[in-house]
Amino acid sequence: MSANSQLEPISEQPAPPAVFPISPLIRITLIALYIALTIPLPFLAEVSKATVPPMLLWLLIALGFVALYGALSERVILDSETIQVTYPGWVPRFFRKGWSLYWSEIKDLKLRTTGQGGLVYYFVSKSETAYLLPMRVVSFAKLVQLVQAKTKIDTTDIRPLAQPWMYLILLGCTILLLLIDAWTITTALTQVSLS
Repeated sequence: MSANSQLEPISEQPAPPAVFPISPLIRITLIALYIALTIPLPFLAEVSKATVPPMLLWLLIALGFVALYGALSERVILDSETIQVTYPGWVPRFFRKGWSLYWSEIKDLKLRTTGQGGLVYYFVSKSETAYLLPMRVVSFAKLVQLVQAKTKIDTTDIRPLAQPWMYLILLGCTILLLLIDAWTITTALTQVSLS
């Protein structure tokens, strides 16, 4: 090989995007709570001879489950140029619409207080449009570190909206509610078979 031969330039591969889905603990807790609150309704409607047919309740419960599952399918994707919030293709855009924002368009990260006293943060673009920073994702601390690296905005004081222990307590209460549901459904089925 001659000394004059040129070396081929090494092309830099762009870093793969960082993907942050909703925390599994939050998804499991909210789905279990939905099931615990709704599953007894068709059985109770049948026992009490309610005017709403049990089959209609089952249909509405199934539709509600699909809507909840779609809302909990949110993902935050960060790449070298943008941050975006996306949903699977089967989620209708009129129900849950994602957003995308170039890093260069982000002017600030503003704090807002919720009606329940919690704190949420909004990206403010140069056009003064606000975009909610999702806070219930896996590895939230890593997400805000990447946001700080890309925008140079200080994110050291940003904390998740709810701590994991809050969802663990809610999950524990939901499991107790599911046990009560099992007893309620068993009692309802016994009454139906006796009538």
